[in-house]
Amino acid sequence: MTVTGIITALIVGLIVGALGRLVVPGRQNMSILLTMVVGVIAALLGTVVAHAIGISTDTPGVDWGELLIQVLLAAVGVALVAGFHGRGRRAL
Repeated sequence: MTVTGIITALIVGLIVGALGRLVVPGRQNMSILLTMVVGVIAALLGTVVAHAIGISTDTPGVDWGELLIQVLLAAVGVALVAGFHGRGRRAL
């Protein structure tokens, strides 16, 4: 992976995290930094899943199938992290 690939993955991850947060209904009590981390992880996992199920990532332009998987994983990640993060704060 090149430096450009890593930077691109980070940028896509930030966008995916924001989109994932928008997909989850209700208010999430988590910081924007945590949302970004979830987005980057979801973007990387989404790429792996897309390759595993045969979605080609060598298409010119935006690969909508891969992006959809990434956003869905980010939404699941945001919901899980917000749930765990929110429970931890209520217990204090």
